[in-house]
Amino acid sequence: MGPIDLGAAAERVARLAAGIDDGRLGDPTPCPEYAVREVLAHVAGLSVAFRDAALKRFGATTGTPPSSSRPVLADDWRTSLPEALDELAAAWREPSAWEGDTQAGGIELPAAVMGRIALDELLIHGWDLARATGQAYGVSEEELRVSEALLTPTDDDSGEGFFGPVVAVPDGAPLLDRVIGLSGRRPDWRPARVY
Repeated sequence: MGPIDLGAAAERVARLAAGIDDGRLGDPTPCPEYAVREVLAHVAGLSVAFRDAALKRFGATTGTPPSSSRPVLADDWRTSLPEALDELAAAWREPSAWEGDTQAGGIELPAAVMGRIALDELLIHGWDLARATGQAYGVSEEELRVSEALLTPTDDDSGEGFFGPVVAVPDGAPLLDRVIGLSGRRPDWRPARVY
């Protein structure tokens, strides 16, 4: 498993975030427990954690398991989030980021796997934000294939995917829908209309 570039995924999430009006921060997302603001806060936190994992800078940012409490969006998120996404992509462009083992979320894995998890996090949460806020979402087949390989349950997973139970999608569904289903989300999710 060689290096991959996280730049396009990071830029995509930054563009989506820039397109979110403050009035939408409380809107629901495909993550039932998170509103838009919590998904943005989660992406900000994982950007720092996976940046530090790439740099092999171990500490609280990489050694702390994801919290059961809701992440809190920083007041300066409109500037700090794009900066964190840029730093994440830059860190994983270094060949050394993909060598040996590293840590994020308190879990140690081969760096080549961790880099793919970082890409998948950006891809899936980017979709969450796009779907919640009505923005267009286009992802390359190469990125989708990385996520598909990461999320596809093995024979001993008994239907449990990387993030929970896989949502079945129709045969012949687009690759993006299949990947979203593998992430435990409904590809047809839409925010409820308020009348």
